[in-house]
Amino acid sequence: MYSALAFGLLAAAKVASADQQPIVGTPKGDVHQLGKGTFDDFVKTNDLVLAEFYAPWCGHCKALAPEYEEAATTLKEKDIKLAKVDCTEEQDLCQTYGVEGYPTLKIFRGVDNITPYSGQRKADAITSFMIKQSLPAVSLLSADTIEDFKTADKVVLVAYVDPSDKSANETYTATAEQLRDSYLFGATNDATLAEAEGVTAPAIVLYKQFDEGKSTFTDKFDKDAILAFVKTASTPLIGEVGPETYSGYMSAGIPLAYIFAETPEERTELGEALKPVAEKFRGKVNFATIDAKSFGAHAGNLNLPTDKFPSFAIQETVKNQKFPFDSEKELTADAISSFVEDFSAGKIEPSLKSEPIPETQEGAVTVVVGKSYEDIVLDDTKDVLIEFYAPWCGHCKALAPKYEDLASLYANSEFKDKVVIAKVDATANDVPDEIQGFPTIKLYAAGAKSEPVDYSGPRTVDDLIKFVKENGKYQAEVAEKTEEETPVAPAATEAAGEDHDEL
Repeated sequence: MYSALAFGLLAAAKVASADQQPIVGTPKGDVHQLGKGTFDDFVKTNDLVLAEFYAPWCGHCKALAPEYEEAATTLKEKDIKLAKVDCTEEQDLCQTYGVEGYPTLKIFRGVDNITPYSGQRKADAITSFMIKQSLPAVSLLSADTIEDFKTADKVVLVAYVDPSDKSANETYTATAEQLRDSYLFGATNDATLAEAEGVTAPAIVLYKQFDEGKSTFTDKFDKDAILAFVKTASTPLIGEVGPETYSGYMSAGIPLAYIFAETPEERTELGEALKPVAEKFRGKVNFATIDAKSFGAHAGNLNLPTDKFPSFAIQETVKNQKFPFDSEKELTADAISSFVEDFSAGKIEPSLKSEPIPETQEGAVTVVVGKSYEDIVLDDTKDVLIEFYAPWCGHCKALAPKYEDLASLYANSEFKDKVVIAKVDATANDVPDEIQGFPTIKLYAAGAKSEPVDYSGPRTVDDLIKFVKENGKYQAEVAEKTEEETPVAPAATEAAGEDHDEL
């Protein structure tokens, strides 16, 4: 299954002990507590505000609280305000801004200019992200400001351009607008600064606080070429997989090679040994070490043993396929180089974790396993509603009888050959979907299997029927249940495993 089970949910396993106890209209630390009577005036009088919509009982919110407070203190001197709203006290306000889960973070530039916060939920990440939001897409630099700008973040880009080169300037600006949430962009037309850097305009230098310190782009200013350069040059040759970096690796669009080891010294040693391999495949495969003591359970998600380290595996992140290196073999640079070569050449079959395919289907809900996933879920002739569950998940157990009722309604209707209500144990079977909590429900409509629709509404039979009708190809509607049902809040999902640290 998608490794977000082990990486996207670290906050669930490392929950802060202190509950947030809001008093509307008063600050707590440097985070401003807001309510219906103060929210609009606050965002109108401040140019840039990051607002957290939370619930005091929410574990992820508790984990975020100290990070959010630290970021607020750092950003205070830059006049960037952080605020929070208790949605258990301010239900109408939270509904106005479309809050469907906790915590929800939104960026306000007034009450009408609102964008979602898409950064990591750590103090330094929040700080970095909001500083980028406060700056123009491209900062104009001079001899007095360029040196400070080079070290303003872990990765910054500076374009050395000729002011008369309109095409290069427009291309760079367009690239900066697209990536402004992730990186700082600066530019200078001072020829002496370009000369001091050893480049000739137009050129881009990516300054980074790791590896060789900087990378230079001197090709023709083409947006796609610059984007490819930034993606490769901004990624450490051998990084570290953790809560702050995982989503970046997953969204990079290329395979990720994991180096599991239990001690910092061992990770450093293996990282140094595999640098030539990482360099050879740079831009094609990302390499990163991972702390096997803290996150060894993630090895199981990659179909590796969880008690035998060091180990190595490659994850094809787009298709979520796993390629574990034989744990009985010695992990050497030569062996890994050969393994990665074979992987790149398509000579290695992906490992697939799967329960046995059921000989018969018991009950109205169709049971899916790893080996039957493609045949059932991706059957292009049928609308398939599938629940990704965990056997230990309380919310899944509460949903089970309702889900069985739902399946029975379709099985006994005119749509029995067009609509499938299915479920898969996502802890025991590999699936090509990103699963961040249990239960997760998705609809794979006939003719649109590459664009599944996530369900986030109340978990009642009636609401699920409406969802299938509105999003499925066949607009299938069956008789609604008449008895009263108690919905489970959409935000009430359970994280994977509680016996180890989650990423």
